[in-house]
Amino acid sequence: MPALSRSASCSRAVVPLSELWGREAGRTQERLRLAGSWEERFAVAESVPDRRYEAGRRVDPEVAFVWEQLVALRGGGGVEGLAAEAGWSRKRLWSRFRSQIGLGPKRAAQLVRFDAAAHRLAAGRSAARVAAEVGYADQSHLHRDVRTFAGMTPAAVAGAPWLAVDPVAWHAPAYLTRA
Repeated sequence: MPALSRSASCSRAVVPLSELWGREAGRTQERLRLAGSWEERFAVAESVPDRRYEAGRRVDPEVAFVWEQLVALRGGGGVEGLAAEAGWSRKRLWSRFRSQIGLGPKRAAQLVRFDAAAHRLAAGRSAARVAAEVGYADQSHLHRDVRTFAGMTPAAVAGAPWLAVDPVAWHAPAYLTRA
C-alpha cells in the first residue's frame, strides 16, 4: 500500500506505507484484506489513526502552535517568524515539523492556503477575487497551486463534488462565513 512521500522536494514520489507506519502497515493491510464489506474496510481505515495516536505519538507544543498559527493565518505570514515565536530556530522547526506532520511548514502553509482558496472557489467566488482574498500574488499563482494540489483548473475545483459537503456534518470554515 503506497503513501505520499514526506519530502516536499519530491512531493510526487510514492513510498511504501511500511516506511511511514512500520509494522502497523502490514497489520492494517491484512485487516483490510480480511474485511468482508466496504463498511468493515472503512471501520479499519478509521481505526488506524486512533490506535497510532494512542500508541504515544505526541506533537511538540511548538509544532502544534505553528500549525495553529498557519491555519489561523490561512497559510499567510512568514514561517521564519513563527519559528521565532515558538522559541525555536528555523532549522529545528523544519526538522520537528516534518517529522511530526509529514511535510515542512512552508508546504503545510501552501496547503492551508490552497484549502482556503478551494472552499472559496466552491462557494462561487471568482478566481481573481479568491486570489486576492487568500493572499496569492495574482490569479496565475492561484492557478498554479490549484493545478499542483488538485490536478485541475480553478473552474473545475469550483464545481468539484468533494467540496460540496453537508454543512451539518462538516461545518464551514470560519473564513467562509465572513464577507
